[in-house]
Amino acid sequence: MSPANNSWIHPSSFLLLGIPGLENMQVCLGFLFGIAYLIALLGSVTILFVIQTEHSLHQPMFYFLAILALTDLGLSTATVPKMLGIFWFNLGVISFGGCLTQMFFIHLFIGFETFMLVAMAFDRYVAICHPLRYNTILTNRNTCIIVEIGMLKNLVFVFPLISLLLRLSFCGHNTIPHTYCEHMGIARLACVSIKVNILFGLILISMRLLDVILIAISYVKILHAVFRLPSQEARLKALHTCGSHVCVILAFFTPAFFSFMTHRFGHNIPCYIHILLDNLYVVIPPALNPIIYGVRTKQIRNQVVTIFHFKEA
Repeated sequence: MSPANNSWIHPSSFLLLGIPGLENMQVCLGFLFGIAYLIALLGSVTILFVIQTEHSLHQPMFYFLAILALTDLGLSTATVPKMLGIFWFNLGVISFGGCLTQMFFIHLFIGFETFMLVAMAFDRYVAICHPLRYNTILTNRNTCIIVEIGMLKNLVFVFPLISLLLRLSFCGHNTIPHTYCEHMGIARLACVSIKVNILFGLILISMRLLDVILIAISYVKILHAVFRLPSQEARLKALHTCGSHVCVILAFFTPAFFSFMTHRFGHNIPCYIHILLDNLYVVIPPALNPIIYGVRTKQIRNQVVTIFHFKEA
């Protein structure tokens, strides 16, 4: 076999090390992440069930929430079960194809989650700034179009990651000091130039920043409209309708922000801190989102209470 052909050889599998430096705590961390995963599963399924069965919730705002719940289910399921296998049973080996598959779905769900947060910010913008036109702007058809655009956009930006990794040679390097497979974590094992991978990674980051900017613009316009309302009661009511969405935004972007900052500037920070923050980024939002919307959204809270009272009766 020629050297040119040898350069394209991929390892048959990768070894995920979990959280190097915290090996003695991984069993306990597994229980914490396992509880968070159960909360994410039960909470998201409950929200999906309530929205499906209660016809009064068949509105764009709750359609977006249902899709966010599905995304949370996908993101947590793509990461946490493998984490628990590593923490509890030392099942760190993952096939090359399995690693790329996990990487694909993690990036797909994270991208779609940020897009849905933008869509929900747009929903709140229309509801507060153009309330009389809400039903004509956010029709069921337009809601479907928004979701389809989000799916297409993320597929277009995530699919190239697979080909960018397949072109690399790894020269026998197959140990990943992490709990899951992600693009740059795999690319750094390569023994050839990864400049294209780095460039594409920066493009993905810029897309996330664009989503943040769009959310910020929506809320600037929302606040401008709210503070022009005549009474304090009307202002508080309008702000309350945005409260759940703002909490979800903070739950998602706060771990992401600290993870990005430690990777970018925290060169003296221990590796396990980086990995813990990366784990919080994919574990905490799916667990918190159902709680936030279940507690703060009156329609969902009332339906959940009704369901439990009906079962008790």
